Amino acid sequence: MDSALRVQTPSGHRAVLITALAVPLTGWTVHALTLHRRLAAERIDPLTGAQRRRVFERRAQRLVHQHPTDSVVCLVDLDHFKDLNDEHGHATGDMALAATGERLAGWAGPRGVVGRLGGDEFAVATRVEPTDGENVLEQRLDQLMGALREPVLTAAGPITIAASVGTAVPAYLGTSALPSLLRGADVSMYRTKHTGNYGWAGIEDLQTATVNGRRAGRPGTHTLARAA
Repeated sequence: MDSALRVQTPSGHRAVLITALAVPLTGWTVHALTLHRRLAAERIDPLTGAQRRRVFERRAQRLVHQHPTDSVVCLVDLDHFKDLNDEHGHATGDMALAATGERLAGWAGPRGVVGRLGGDEFAVATRVEPTDGENVLEQRLDQLMGALREPVLTAAGPITIAASVGTAVPAYLGTSALPSLLRGADVSMYRTKHTGNYGWAGIEDLQTATVNGRRAGRPGTHTLARAA
């Protein structure tokens, strides 16, 4: 800056002016980057890379509305996650959550959307191409279960994570309303958790009572019904 001031030429004055302006411009750049990161953090869970609930619900609703005949909605809940944290520590639990988010994103593909609804519960909405065969849904769910069962490499060694998956198929249920699909997938998920056999929601599952938006009987709903 000093050398620029000693050069008494038009170009030298321009250099001083540019240098002086660079200070506030740099400040605005840092502010814009900080704001961008803050907004991104509000949309995306930094640990898992999944969309936060509100963003997921908006994008998933748009997807199933536009593709009601070839879309699917899944809920994924990690089994015995508290025991994993207690036994191996929260760092290992975080690695399991991060791996789950990555695997769900890989399964959903670029046309799907993955959300972290809270804790160890995730949701996925994606398209299932009917041209892949009659049993395409079963095949896709088999792929999902296989991906979730892959051991997670941690400092404590490879750890296998168990997960329960519930599925809602808009074309089968006759609705593209996301709250109904999530309710059906929730019932399906807990049926899987109890029986060990995954499937998808039936029409009767859409009539299941809810408490504060959650299936009656789930932990935290303050009902007497028993849930896993």
